[in-house]
Amino acid sequence: MNPEPAKSNVQPVGDKKKNNRSLIIIVLLLLLALIALLIWFIPMKSKYVALIEEKEVQQEELQEELNALMNRHDSVKVMYGTLADSLKSKDSIIQANAKEIQNLLNYKWEYHKVNKKLELLRKISQGYVHQLDSLFTVNRELKEENERIMEQYITEQKKTSKLTEEKKELSEKMTDAAVLKAYNLTAEGIRLTGSGRERTTDKANKIEKVKVCFTLGENKLVAPGPKSIYMRIARPDNVIVSQRMGDTYTFEYQGQLIEYTIKKEIEYTQEPLNLCLYWTKKSEKDPAMVGKYNVAIFADGFEIGQTFFELQ
Repeated sequence: MNPEPAKSNVQPVGDKKKNNRSLIIIVLLLLLALIALLIWFIPMKSKYVALIEEKEVQQEELQEELNALMNRHDSVKVMYGTLADSLKSKDSIIQANAKEIQNLLNYKWEYHKVNKKLELLRKISQGYVHQLDSLFTVNRELKEENERIMEQYITEQKKTSKLTEEKKELSEKMTDAAVLKAYNLTAEGIRLTGSGRERTTDKANKIEKVKVCFTLGENKLVAPGPKSIYMRIARPDNVIVSQRMGDTYTFEYQGQLIEYTIKKEIEYTQEPLNLCLYWTKKSEKDPAMVGKYNVAIFADGFEIGQTFFELQ
């Protein structure tokens, strides 16, 4: 058998040139595509960078506006003090909206959405300030009204107090005016002569009686009728001279029972009445105490006169 002839690896010259042209065309097309892509990308990149910068500027502006708004809000709360406590619910709404806006600015934000929420927050904040102004005005008016009412109350209280005092004084004057008065009081020691005649004495070892005389004054404000006249004689040691101890010789004076020396029943006719009351010493042998004796006259629960006498 005849061997097969060996295949040749040499390409024809025409095919080789054809392949080179195809490669060149492909490279040229790639270069053109790359150039076109670069021509499109460079302005798009500039536009994208400008857009990013614009958004950053917008974000900063919105952030500054939010900060300024919340700073004003905090200043308003400080300015109005405790009055702002009455609007805590409204303050909570403002704080919640501010937090939501801040979250949008920190993470994913849209200018128009954030701006819209800021505008809403601005209106809520303005309403908050208006409410505080209204409350402040109302409180100020109430305070002024309270001050006026307090001044009127104090004035009326002073008038009432003055009227009460005047009424009290008038009542006291009327009470005083409706009380019996004893005038021209005299008190003296008496000794009896052998013939039974009275002689004045200031000797403690000779006195037998005490004579007290006075005039019961005219008073049309005192009701006429029977009256009990009480006389109290106080010794120099302030012991009341009395007929006997116990409640028998007592009468009521200023809510208490006190002793009396002599009691006399009279009929008062609203006309002047001259009276004399006598106290007789218990023991003729024992001398009276030396010193000053005070005498007081009482009627209708009032002390109506005073005098004194002295023994040596």
